[in-house]
Amino acid sequence: MTRILPDGPQIDIHRVALDRQDDFAGWRDAARGLAEAGVPPEAVTWTVEGQTDELFGSQPPPAPSGGGFSVPKSFIGLATTVICHRDPERFSLLYAMLWKLRTNRRAMEDRADPLLDRLRKMEKEVRRDAHKMHAFVRFREVEDEDGERMVAWFEPDNYIVRREAGFFMRRFTNMRWSILTPQLCIHWDGETLRESPGATKADAPGGDPVEETWKTYYKSIFNPARVKVKAMTAEMPKKYWKNMPETEAIGELLASAQAREAAMIETSRAQESLLDTAAPIASWEELAKLARERHGTDRTNSGTQLVFGEGNRNAALMLVGEQPGDEEDKAGQPFVGPAGQLLDEMLERAGIERSELYVTNAVKRFKFVQRGKKRIHAKPTAGDIEHYRWWVEAERELVQPGLTLALGATAARSITGKTVTISKVRGEELALPGGGTGMVTIHPSYLLRLPDEAARAEQRARFIDDLKRAADRAAALAA
Repeated sequence: MTRILPDGPQIDIHRVALDRQDDFAGWRDAARGLAEAGVPPEAVTWTVEGQTDELFGSQPPPAPSGGGFSVPKSFIGLATTVICHRDPERFSLLYAMLWKLRTNRRAMEDRADPLLDRLRKMEKEVRRDAHKMHAFVRFREVEDEDGERMVAWFEPDNYIVRREAGFFMRRFTNMRWSILTPQLCIHWDGETLRESPGATKADAPGGDPVEETWKTYYKSIFNPARVKVKAMTAEMPKKYWKNMPETEAIGELLASAQAREAAMIETSRAQESLLDTAAPIASWEELAKLARERHGTDRTNSGTQLVFGEGNRNAALMLVGEQPGDEEDKAGQPFVGPAGQLLDEMLERAGIERSELYVTNAVKRFKFVQRGKKRIHAKPTAGDIEHYRWWVEAERELVQPGLTLALGATAARSITGKTVTISKVRGEELALPGGGTGMVTIHPSYLLRLPDEAARAEQRARFIDDLKRAADRAAALAA
């Protein structure tokens, strides 16, 4: 077919028919041959086998000559991603970019180029679609002739199924699974990946008994006070809700969010009112009773028991850590795990008897994330700190230490009531709300995380100095 350009000349049109929608190899070979032959973008039409052909015939693309030109690696990465976009113009746009690189290898650096900007946006959309596939595929168990198979249904916006097959092969290597989509289905048997034509939602299995447990768990952790619908739907668009068991409850949970939030606030106010109007806590027995009444019920992923402070109840120096760890939760004692063992070593080197101190934590339960059989430490939130702050204040009131030393940022927030930067206030004396003097240093777990031996030695020496300074100042203030 011949095309007449606006300025008059006639050019022969080359038609490229790719094997499939995400055929990067086919596009690359055709584009290389066309570019080497000097065929401009306006002289090429791109299509996919099975699509409607043009009314008139056209020339096939020339084969690569082998005397090509190099392109930046960034273009290859861009092209392999954009080729999966749903925009039918993607092949032409990529070839237009390649044509620019033929004479200007730095064309990929031109941020003002509208063509490059459009391709970058398409690349971002494909990557976001892939992220959604990773996050929102939900497998359900079925039985086939070979036994158990996990099957999922997903509706991608772009042609990403082959592109993302490797992710699921790596993640579920030992599981037999199938992912059904309208475009293409992929199946893994533990050794070989195979493909089949696209499916419909009716081909996918329905729910299974495990989903009811998952729905119950999801409802239990839903926090109406933190709901931001716009942010939630931006990250998890409604189109995916129908394919995930937990999202069936979102409408109901959102509808009741305002009422549930009001109930939470009222309950919190009632608890705070009880503490505010009650007489000062006069004994350790009273504190223990009130703590169990208020915090005795297990919270989601918050350890098996409350971990109380321990030590000299008339101590001049009180140490406040972050929260119990896995070992502390099992033992019911503060600072008995790796960080606690290091603290004992540092105290000994500072010439301080731990038995002379009162040691506690800002948060009284072990907050964790379950990964297989392991419980991995999860950092307490500001809400967690405030939840237990009255308790730490009650401990300070009963001990009456000369000085309270906060180990780390969580403890510092607990005793000061605000966020502080450790590097800015470390070693300084701080006037605490409600009276008393505080000081801030690092948490011993920080020393365990330092990879460099020299840095460890330096920071351990400084931590020992902090302990000595706090003990000396506490003794002076308690005298």
